[in-house]
Amino acid sequence: MNKAIATFGYVGLLRPAPGTWGSAAAIPVAWAVHWAFGFPGFVAATAIIFLVGWWATARYTRATGDHDPSEVVIDEVAGMFVTLLPLSAGLWYAGAEAHVFPWPGWVAGFVLFRIFDIWKPWIIGWADRRGDAFGVMLDDIFAGIFAAVIMSGMAAFSHLVLMG
Repeated sequence: MNKAIATFGYVGLLRPAPGTWGSAAAIPVAWAVHWAFGFPGFVAATAIIFLVGWWATARYTRATGDHDPSEVVIDEVAGMFVTLLPLSAGLWYAGAEAHVFPWPGWVAGFVLFRIFDIWKPWIIGWADRRGDAFGVMLDDIFAGIFAAVIMSGMAAFSHLVLMG
């Protein structure tokens, strides 16, 4: 069970670039969670994914002896959920239909998250260098925060300046 969770239903076994596959696989799940439970459920799901992911990653890495195996992508899923929190919040507070999850938001979030997850500037790199399961999860949470902040700025610019 730890492997199934840590690899997000074995998505992490896809090659090449398992982290990118895991990030992409998170998007339809995020949409489904937003649709089914709205923003409050999205927040709860984000926390649950992080906590269950940390637990599964700790056990999986202990069993494999590798502190950050490439097939572990539950961290990318958690990071993508953090990235998409502002999108879910904005839709929820705007009263948008539950099924709406506009492509500019999740595409921008995906691209920004992947950039920060690969680049690992500043605190993201620090978390990655921890060498433990918490660090595996935390660097993607930080990458998600960076992506969410920039994505929110892009959305504000788009909605306030471009659309007037």
